[in-house]
Amino acid sequence: MNSTYTDPILDWYAANARDLPWRAADATPWGVLVSEIMLQQTPVVRVLPVWRAWMERWPTPTALAAEPSGEAVRAWGRLGYPRRALRLHESARAITERHGGEVPSSHADLLALPGIGSYTAAAVASFAFRQRHAVLDTNVRRVLARLVSGEEYPPKAQTKAEVALAEGLVPLDPPTAARWAVAVMELGALVCTARTPRCVDCPVLAQCAWHLNGRPAYDGPPRRGQTYAGTDRQCRGRLLAVLRDADGPVEKPALDVVWSDALQRERALDALIADGLVDPLDDGRYTLPT
Repeated sequence: MNSTYTDPILDWYAANARDLPWRAADATPWGVLVSEIMLQQTPVVRVLPVWRAWMERWPTPTALAAEPSGEAVRAWGRLGYPRRALRLHESARAITERHGGEVPSSHADLLALPGIGSYTAAAVASFAFRQRHAVLDTNVRRVLARLVSGEEYPPKAQTKAEVALAEGLVPLDPPTAARWAVAVMELGALVCTARTPRCVDCPVLAQCAWHLNGRPAYDGPPRRGQTYAGTDRQCRGRLLAVLRDADGPVEKPALDVVWSDALQRERALDALIADGLVDPLDDGRYTLPT
């Protein structure tokens, strides 16, 4: 652990952390787990209202597990990547059946939940239970790439070297390690951003290898931003919106009118059915999963 990096970032976080409900003293492990799933590839400003509504309706895993998975998809709204709603529902059922309705504190038990990967398991163990884990999301990877490795962006795929570097920086004291995990993540979200880093506000600017080397430009494989307009993903979102807004099953023409390209529309609908997000009924209508 290198206090040259950790101490200034921890001090910065103490003074600059955003006041988010899943970080509050009374936040439950379930609330932390829900936030982590919702925040994947989705900004905080979009997640906040959905998270609050979700936690009011389903304050425990057991409450969510008692309802059809289609209700989770409906409540997911327009957060995007709605399969995350299904994974949360599956996790809620597993938590109810395997752990008596309590989110497990063990990293191994968290990792064994449906749809929970290594990042989410480490994040929940750290943020909800104050354990010592290296938590590597996109923001953290970018901060460490610049601060220690002197590169503008990390590799596209996570490497063993990145994991070893992150683990080497984690403070030994578990509660301090948990604060470090969220502090470096917050630094990446607010200061060491992808496109326009606010280096003047960085608490470790004097130690930043990328800055000290003259901020060399990224020279790896092209970094292409994700497109949305006209994609199958947009088409899927339009089709799901019809089903979310309906009181019950819908006729096929109600889906046909929201996307003009029939071939793409049918492909998107087939994918939604294959993913378990839409149920086709015997009478030719469609509904959210029941």
